[in-house]
Amino acid sequence: MARSAPLLPLTPLQQLTAGRLPRRVAQLLVGLVLYGVSMAMMIRGAFGLDPWDVFHAGLADRVPLSFGEVTIAVGALVLLLWWPLRQWPGLGTVANVVVVGLAADAGLSLLAQPESLWVRVLLLVGGLVLNAVAGGLYIGSQLGPGPRDGLMTGLARRTGWSIRLVRTLIEVSVLAVGWLLGGPVGVGTVVYAFGIGPLVQFFLPLLTVRLDPARAGGPGAGPVVSAAGRRAPRRGRGARTGTPPQPAPTTCSADR
Repeated sequence: MARSAPLLPLTPLQQLTAGRLPRRVAQLLVGLVLYGVSMAMMIRGAFGLDPWDVFHAGLADRVPLSFGEVTIAVGALVLLLWWPLRQWPGLGTVANVVVVGLAADAGLSLLAQPESLWVRVLLLVGGLVLNAVAGGLYIGSQLGPGPRDGLMTGLARRTGWSIRLVRTLIEVSVLAVGWLLGGPVGVGTVVYAFGIGPLVQFFLPLLTVRLDPARAGGPGAGPVVSAAGRRAPRRGRGARTGTPPQPAPTTCSADR
């Protein structure tokens, strides 16, 4: 069983001063690039969009905005939900918006549309697994999640539920709304919705960079959450009441 690494509740400044920054920035960028490649693989598999993109596509059919514009608008609205969850955007939050899109375009330019069913299946399965690995890499760098992943980790910290459960609930919910709006749903959509949570739950503890809570958390830091999504015991001082809101742990779809 994978050992859970703590995901610390860091402010954007603490994310940059918590130590091991070169390793963490490199891991962040590798994770975001691989995430974009995983998106290209699933698109070429042509078995249906992931739940968030089903929602984006369905919404784009009903408003005078392009698919990309809807994706940006939804991301901004999701960011507003971070405040009650005590989430704060970090370097990773900004980087994933740019890097993932560029990597996805590069992947699509390199991957041809296959005709073989088995090749499409391999692209779907490989893309799903790579998506989870990439998410574990960039979330585990503890440099700030993407908007939708911040919602996932914030809810996990506030509720005490596992990352696996929260991720699956969110994916299934947006899938249902996207389908009602007319978004494209396929076999790959269902596989992604129910497969990504357990995969992230497995890979995240293995890929999270371990940081020193005493150095990174600071006085008044919020409760630490493990990579499995459970609250970890507090260490050191700073558990006073009446402290100002602190961000949730900077921990998947690097969600663009």
